[in-house]
Amino acid sequence: MKKLFSLLVISLFWFSAQAQTTAEIPAETTLPTLQNNNDLEDLQDYDVNELPWHARRFKFTAGAFFPLNNTQIQVGRNSTDTGTEIDLENDLGFSKSSVSFLSTFEWRISRRSRLGFEYFNLDRTSSKTLERDITFGDNTYNVNARVSAYFNVQIARIAYGYAFLSKPKYEAGLLIGSHVMFVDLGLRLEGEGQSLEYRDSFNFTAPLPDVGVWGEFVLGERFGLYVNANYLAVKIDNTDGRILSYNLSLLYNVHKNFSLTAGYTGLNFKIDTIRERLNGYLKWGYNGPTLSAAYTFGNHVKLYKH
Repeated sequence: MKKLFSLLVISLFWFSAQAQTTAEIPAETTLPTLQNNNDLEDLQDYDVNELPWHARRFKFTAGAFFPLNNTQIQVGRNSTDTGTEIDLENDLGFSKSSVSFLSTFEWRISRRSRLGFEYFNLDRTSSKTLERDITFGDNTYNVNARVSAYFNVQIARIAYGYAFLSKPKYEAGLLIGSHVMFVDLGLRLEGEGQSLEYRDSFNFTAPLPDVGVWGEFVLGERFGLYVNANYLAVKIDNTDGRILSYNLSLLYNVHKNFSLTAGYTGLNFKIDTIRERLNGYLKWGYNGPTLSAAYTFGNHVKLYKH
């Protein structure tokens, strides 16, 4: 897994090195002035500083994510039968709705190349009286037992994007990247005395490469639209994974380099993994709205050929 992930990161930077030499538009230059050039006939008639989401060198975004979760797990011992398939929301009392923090950073390397980084974190806990017997890890938790559980996930992503279409009003291209997931989940029996308590936990790290498409569009003087979709199914060592993610975001430029974004994001994946003593299965999907703020900085990148 480490070799594949290292190769992926090296590939991303190799593609970046082959990208076109970046060119910058001075902040004081306006698009109406540039329209005197025949190559710029389709440029919109507003100051370039009013398009920070579309042409700045760097962009940082941070905000809140409100996902609806649907999670199934199955954890058993390698030497015995597999554990019980568990629905975290129905069987263990996890809330379907949650609130989380997310952040992204994007570097426009050149007119056509960009490198993006994303981070997402979600910690969930629950407590419930079981309505059926559940086998998880080394133990069986009997019906009517009171249990507490946790499900903590961190997701980091790196992605390289190349624009096959690069115009001042729109861009579209391909993405290659990888989600790296850090998963930690556990179940504990709550007894009246310490001697009655026992617990099981299961954690793993899974790099899941993906490929996809993206598009970015200027809708008006202060509005922009961004869309992307990614998918890949792959087996790496003892981890077999499938991932599908997507994002749709509408951006409103409040003032100069500051913008607000409202969107809808989803990620659905399935992972089978074998660890020492335990084997596990995890299927998780989260989909929901996002609200975030974006700050752009650095010089502008030309979105046309000389």
